[in-house]
Amino acid sequence: MALVFGFVVGNITGSRAPAEPGGEVTAEASNNNGGGNGPPQQDAERIPVGDSPVQGPNSALVTIVEFSDFQCPFCSRVEDTLRRLRQEYPNDVRIVWKNAPLPFHNNAGPAAQAAVEAQRQGKFWQMHDLLYQHQTELDRPHLEQFAQQLGLNMQRFRAALDGNTHQARVQQDADLAQRLGAQGTPNFFINGTQLTGAQPYERFKTLVDQVLARARTIQPRNRVYAQMVADPVPGSEPTPERPQQRPAEPDPAQVLRVPVGNSPSLGPATALVTMVVFSDFQCPFCGRVEPTIRDLRTRYGADLRVVWKNEPLPFHDKARPAAEAAMEAFAQRSHAGFWAMHGTLFQHNSEPTGLDRPALEGYAQAQGLNMARFRAAMDGHTHGASIDADHQLAQSLQANGTPHFFINGRRLVGAQPAEAFQRLIDETKRTAEAWITAHPGTTRANFYDRYMATADTQVRMTGGGAAAAPQPNQPAGDDENRVYTVRGNPRAPAWGPANARVVIEHFSDYQCPFCSRVGPQVEQMRQRYGDRVRFAWRDYPLPFHDHAMLAAEAAQEAFAQRSNAGFWRYHDTLFQNQQHLERADLERYAQEQNLDMARFRAALDNHTHQARIRDDMAAADATGAQIGTPAFFINGKFVAGALPFEDFARRIDAALAAAPARPGAARPTP
Repeated sequence: MALVFGFVVGNITGSRAPAEPGGEVTAEASNNNGGGNGPPQQDAERIPVGDSPVQGPNSALVTIVEFSDFQCPFCSRVEDTLRRLRQEYPNDVRIVWKNAPLPFHNNAGPAAQAAVEAQRQGKFWQMHDLLYQHQTELDRPHLEQFAQQLGLNMQRFRAALDGNTHQARVQQDADLAQRLGAQGTPNFFINGTQLTGAQPYERFKTLVDQVLARARTIQPRNRVYAQMVADPVPGSEPTPERPQQRPAEPDPAQVLRVPVGNSPSLGPATALVTMVVFSDFQCPFCGRVEPTIRDLRTRYGADLRVVWKNEPLPFHDKARPAAEAAMEAFAQRSHAGFWAMHGTLFQHNSEPTGLDRPALEGYAQAQGLNMARFRAAMDGHTHGASIDADHQLAQSLQANGTPHFFINGRRLVGAQPAEAFQRLIDETKRTAEAWITAHPGTTRANFYDRYMATADTQVRMTGGGAAAAPQPNQPAGDDENRVYTVRGNPRAPAWGPANARVVIEHFSDYQCPFCSRVGPQVEQMRQRYGDRVRFAWRDYPLPFHDHAMLAAEAAQEAFAQRSNAGFWRYHDTLFQNQQHLERADLERYAQEQNLDMARFRAALDNHTHQARIRDDMAAADATGAQIGTPAFFINGKFVAGALPFEDFARRIDAALAAAPARPGAARPTP
């Protein structure tokens, strides 16, 4: 009798959603977690559900553990897919949320902590939805606004964020993701089988059906999750339990040739140690390491020289204008002018408008710069070539990510503690002293140049994949020869014949500064390759560019009215006016180009072309490549970013050499 009584009580209490610490069971939690078609699933040791937020019944046979980031556009894009799965499998699927804020998303960590506090107060999923609806507004004032909107206890909420109360909880999820090999977001484990990225719904459904078929054969039913996580169904990706070769990575012991050139510097040229930093004014980690650099300069005095190289990352839309402003300060006031502007930019880089054009002009004016020269340099991108040269140097050194340091040619990555810098500086300083002694004619003044003349120019890789080391200008870990399947769009705006030997699918965004920067390279492709190449435009407006989607719709309407010629004319106008993409601007451009304005306005009002644009986006996502903008597929081989024309030419030439000539090639499309 005691056994029966215990079993009954256990089932009653076990089927209820647990109250969150400091909160109460919400109606949402009770409805989602208490129902289902059997007893609650036992947890799994390798991928525990624990106290993570859950949607769907705890008795579900399929558990999808999602590692995600509130600032990641790909994570928000997959939410519709997850909702659709829950609708189609109401009793068989539950979704478990785990935090994995990416380091280059400066608001993702605080947003995750805000969501954990909302969970503690019984409102996680409501906060989750608000955060995704406002991905570009995740600063502290907006987080408080969302909390107030949800009726949270504001005293508790502010105290949690001020004290980083939930940082350890967020880090616990992130550490689990790391142990599981879940690199990047979103990342999913479906009863233990990994699926990476914002994949199409069909890909999720296929895997869910496979998992569900196995799950229905397992008894007792409450052991399904624990048993399948221990022995998951095979997926297209290796599970972390299997032995994996350590990925190749640059050898930190290698001394690489890192020229100083004419870059801004602090400290004497006679220093025994030269520390070259590749950095980004919008990067929070770059700002975080600045006090460490200042302390190092104090500690080592005349023995340390710091050299700045610009590496504005493509997803930081304000980083390049900030770099241009700093380089103009350098042009006008030499090293002192640069470092004064540098300090101001980092002082204000966390403010919402701290790196906007008006702010940059304000800093220049406060610094006493010649404003006519400053504005002309910004408008004409006078320092673009210098910044591009720094970027190309970073690529050749495989300095991926910021901040990235080379200390007398030795690599050190990230905002490391001061002790890590000191160890390497002390070691390279001893090496420098010994090298000067061993090489007659070498002085402190000429040491660095002579030492660099003997340094390596090709990055040496260590680890299991060392033989597959990327070539210069190829991002580390990228397989340049992998061929992706790209679903074509025969109605896409294009130039070049339909039966050209090489097809370039170009995914782009009208508000993306890097997309406008690649325009000259595209024109060079057209001039050099003519009818040997077909170039197709594919829309990929990023969700955090608030005018990009409507601009894409406007260009598609120009295409609908005036075919290719009308499209490319409107396309060029949008890129020439990237700062002016409001609805009124789009209508003005249409009027100037004599489009039918009644049709144009109706197309924008009714979002006539949005389904077509989203189909392009889905085609890009379905490739499985890590899509940003601009992105290119050259006969299926992926190329990311606004690379120099020579890089595109090398890849196009290789594609032409590999592709058989196609008979009856047509003349290029006008």
